Amino acid sequence: MIESRPSHPSTPETVLLTGATGYIGSRLLKRLDAGSHRVRCLVRHPDALSSVESTDVEVAEGDLLRPETLPAAMRGISTAYYLVHSMASGGDFELEDRKAATDFAEAALAAGLQRIVYLGGLGNGRQLSGHLQSRREVGEILRNSGVPTIEFRASVVIGSGSLSFEMIRALVEKLPVMLTPKWVHTQCQPIAVDDVLDYLVNALDLPSSVSDHGQVFEIGGPDRASYRDLMLEYARQRGLKRMLISVPLLSPRLSSLWLNLFTPVYAQIGRKLVESLRNETVVVDESALESFPIRPRSMADALRRALVNEETGNPKATARSDTDKASQTTS
Repeated sequence: MIESRPSHPSTPETVLLTGATGYIGSRLLKRLDAGSHRVRCLVRHPDALSSVESTDVEVAEGDLLRPETLPAAMRGISTAYYLVHSMASGGDFELEDRKAATDFAEAALAAGLQRIVYLGGLGNGRQLSGHLQSRREVGEILRNSGVPTIEFRASVVIGSGSLSFEMIRALVEKLPVMLTPKWVHTQCQPIAVDDVLDYLVNALDLPSSVSDHGQVFEIGGPDRASYRDLMLEYARQRGLKRMLISVPLLSPRLSSLWLNLFTPVYAQIGRKLVESLRNETVVVDESALESFPIRPRSMADALRRALVNEETGNPKATARSDTDKASQTTS
């Protein structure tokens, strides 16, 4: 079922947005709407977007795990954003992610879509965690669908309300002395949420020479850092004195219990995500800097902006609500 709001004559092309109630999707929806793009949001529960008043936004009820609901949502669409995952679900998230991506890919090809834009994750090393391997598999399914796919692979996303930022904030604010597991030394390449959104929006304007064949773009900020570096930079900006003592014997299971104890955001997905922290997430291929007019912010600037949003009370999704929404494959 599609709830159509009044449209303007001679309106621009409508893009399909999945994950519109999640952390990235909700922010991308505002960006697209502000940029005069027409957007059709595919969600399981239309009431979740009842507060959206724009006449350029439609709400389509559907579920990626129910393929019969997808053709109507894709009618008249040429570009779709795929921003969903099932990591917070109570079942086998890899299986759900695989089925959702396959259903979406088949429906997109049948509907004649010309472009899919997907946000996945960076991950280096032969033994990727289950989470990162699932993200990589979803990208492969979409790229092999027959529909040209632009895949962005991001490192740690820094922004008020993001899982990574909320983890850092909770730990640093609560613990003057931290016994930290080995993964705090893993290298990542943090990127500000605003820069991620810039890439996603700019993907609509990629020249056909790129978009017609699809491509993988690795995106990150200019700084390579460890999670320890992120926590210490947060403490510095907050004027807090913190001591981090590494304890290499903490297993991933114990690490997730430790995070659950101090960060409620990890109550549902702690262990699954912590297992990913053993993998470096740094940019190896810098072609994104050549293809897009975007120069990502530094780690310090990304944290500074996140803190400003925290302090000014700017609209943001809470970390807990974002993990809840992540379990809904179409919201």
